[in-house]
Amino acid sequence: MDATMVLSSSEESLAKMKAECQVVWTELKEAKKFCDVVLQTEDGGTFAVHKSIMAVCSPYFRALFTSRVSSGRGRPKVLIPGVTSAMLQLIVHYAYSGVTAVTEDNVVHLLPAADQFNVLGMLGECTQFLLRKMDAENCIGFEEFARCFFVFDLEQAAQRYLLSHFSEVVTQSEEFLDMSLDAVVGLLNHDRINVRNEELVWEAGLRWIEHRPAERKRHVEAIMRCIRLGLMDTQYFMEKVKMHKYVENNESCKPIVIETLRFLWDLEMIGQKKDVVETPFLATPRIPYCILFTIGGWSGGSPTNLIETYDTKADRWIKVKETDPAGPRAYHKLAVIGYDIYVIGGFDGNDYFNSCRCFNAISKEWRDIAPMHTKRCYVSVAALDNLIYAMGGYDGHHRQNTVERYDLEINQWTFVAPMNVQRSDASATTLNGRVYIVGGFNGSECLASAEFYNPQTDQWTITPSMKQRRSGVSVISHHGRIYALGGFNGISRLVNGEKYDPESDQWTHIPDMFNPRSNFAIEVGRPRMDSHYWNVQILMFWLIGCVQFTKNSNLANTRSGLYKELAQGCRSNCFTMNL
Repeated sequence: MDATMVLSSSEESLAKMKAECQVVWTELKEAKKFCDVVLQTEDGGTFAVHKSIMAVCSPYFRALFTSRVSSGRGRPKVLIPGVTSAMLQLIVHYAYSGVTAVTEDNVVHLLPAADQFNVLGMLGECTQFLLRKMDAENCIGFEEFARCFFVFDLEQAAQRYLLSHFSEVVTQSEEFLDMSLDAVVGLLNHDRINVRNEELVWEAGLRWIEHRPAERKRHVEAIMRCIRLGLMDTQYFMEKVKMHKYVENNESCKPIVIETLRFLWDLEMIGQKKDVVETPFLATPRIPYCILFTIGGWSGGSPTNLIETYDTKADRWIKVKETDPAGPRAYHKLAVIGYDIYVIGGFDGNDYFNSCRCFNAISKEWRDIAPMHTKRCYVSVAALDNLIYAMGGYDGHHRQNTVERYDLEINQWTFVAPMNVQRSDASATTLNGRVYIVGGFNGSECLASAEFYNPQTDQWTITPSMKQRRSGVSVISHHGRIYALGGFNGISRLVNGEKYDPESDQWTHIPDMFNPRSNFAIEVGRPRMDSHYWNVQILMFWLIGCVQFTKNSNLANTRSGLYKELAQGCRSNCFTMNL
């Protein structure tokens, strides 16, 4: 018999036994049979319970019952201070049933009670309940509530929500308007505020002041010092900040205005003289919520081991000094799980690789992982459920249809069912628990075909073909759709794209890019919190068979059908990592 089946059967038996025991103990409690203690509350509540059951659910009750020596006949009575009978009844109910009867009406009382008596399971369920209810209007209150009762997970989650949904919170929340000066300064000064521009931070500060202008307008200097004024549009600063009545009427604001004007003037001089000026605090970008990584690829006509990161807020590329000591690599693919970046397969100009490497973005250290069974460049890679799939590719002799799966827990690659079609230069993504792969090259022609892999059945299924053949295509999934952009159709590089809807099982056209491109990388950026748009960041890193290398990057908005050019960077595989 399969060990997995035995384990599953054992778990089911234990769960069934636990449920039966809970029913029996509850019946005994209701009948007051074998109860050996009576819990009392200050408002007159009494609960006959079993010490052993209460001790299991709470270290508080375990210590209480093991430290007390009962005397006399009958059940001992124990007064439980600082809790109402209604809350203690819910705790007793949880101890016997494992169910927390948490509601919007009782959670503000139940969570402190669960914390007071160290009922960790109930505390966790109350926390999860509040996390599900968290929104822009209540996250500030949730953070303060959690801080009062030292519920660190809830406090941190509420703070993350506040920072990442800043624009929504400061425009919708009444709680924001009631914050203290110190709390507002701490928020507006935070490096991790997720905003499109500093104008929004200034307007948030003004909204707070204007809620009680008579007493708060004198704090405009403190608010100004939180704003990265040097990152504002110059005209906006002059008209909306410098000339604002609160600023003009406050002498302490003048040094800030002068410093900002001096910096903006220096920026104009830099543009003319190409000098370098030290960046002051008022022009320091806030920390982005996600960073776009590029690793390896082609640079200067040969493979490289360079790593670059793109700061989405500052619109700039930064070279990471920790290059791969194993050497250059191109035609590989990347997968990310947690903070680990996996580099799969590739080619260094001489050798085709089955080797794989891993780079940790926190420690900035490289390590080897188990090699694949097959050499693969032009490989397609996707990560699903903490497993990495390497599909197809070219080993220097043949295009492959084989597929391998890497389990990071055991550091081992295992073959799974092969694809229906041999493919190199294809692209893969995941959606709804499946691995999709589209396009590519089979050694004689560019492909329009697509298929998906179901890990539950270990089977590949053909899906409708794209409207055009695409080798060197890049695909990404988002909002239940699969987007395929660019590629090479056997005659020319493509500027167009299309998207696949699994529900309708059809491909449809999407707006064209600025430039035709193939063999590039694509990633989804973090949605803007102040709009209904989402961003797709595209990096061209190599054009097959072309002696010139395109150095442009685009940002695409699939709802508006618009593309925008980004700062130039290394040509490489890419992905985003949330911080």
